[in-house]
Amino acid sequence: MNRFFRYLRRSRFISSPAWFVGFLVAVLLALVVFGLNSLMSEVRPGSAWGLTYGWIAASLMVGAALYGMRRRMLAVNLGRSQMWVQFHVYGGALFMLLVLMHSAFKVPSGQLAWWLWALSLWVTISGIVGVLLQKWIPRLLASGLAVEVVYERIPELVNQIRAKAEELLDSCTDAVRDFYSKSVAPSLVAPQPRIMYYFDITGGIHSRIKEFRYIGQFLSGQDKKALDELESMYKTKLELDAHYTLQKALRWWLYLHVPVSIVLVLLLVLHVYAVVFY
Repeated sequence: MNRFFRYLRRSRFISSPAWFVGFLVAVLLALVVFGLNSLMSEVRPGSAWGLTYGWIAASLMVGAALYGMRRRMLAVNLGRSQMWVQFHVYGGALFMLLVLMHSAFKVPSGQLAWWLWALSLWVTISGIVGVLLQKWIPRLLASGLAVEVVYERIPELVNQIRAKAEELLDSCTDAVRDFYSKSVAPSLVAPQPRIMYYFDITGGIHSRIKEFRYIGQFLSGQDKKALDELESMYKTKLELDAHYTLQKALRWWLYLHVPVSIVLVLLLVLHVYAVVFY
């Protein structure tokens, strides 16, 4: 057991071994209860046990949703942020298990029930993907890049690099200007996301600066110095592109997860109202 906990502490994807073990225990207990329940009687959404699973699932969803509300209620002391993050992750995953138990691991036939089931699955899977992205992307960015930058500032910084590069060209010969116009300027127009950054965080920078080295053989003096500065700016731009690509993935994940989660909560409220009053 101690070896297992040491393994969990070393894992880059598990920030709280205690929460993870508690989640596994809760999953095991839930499955055991469901198995015993199935042996005694048929599990249906409207049966006593089915309703119990549904109410527990609804409670877990409300608790997970409170994480987002807590971030907007900083004036109210609602506990440590880390605790809420862990509950949001593990409570959300346990919510999906209870939803499946509530429907007896079958796809519901009713329209509202079907949408609740499908959106619950979407929110859970997208949530797991989000956890992996938030663990993986920051480590990837820190592993091979010298630049640290906030996503919103990237377009502004690219414009600054382009302005400095064009100012530098004022004192250069036509050879450097032609090289800049053909090989560098297109890259400095705007941030350029590339899929390759997911596989090579440097964007193949070593192969992409070979042309600078080749042209540099034929230059000297001020032109050689200007080319070296352009190379440094170009490297910085590639690193900004890497940040833009990977941080944009996190932004898109939010668009795919948060709005659907809000719709799920609203439909859950409607479902609970229908069960209670009808």
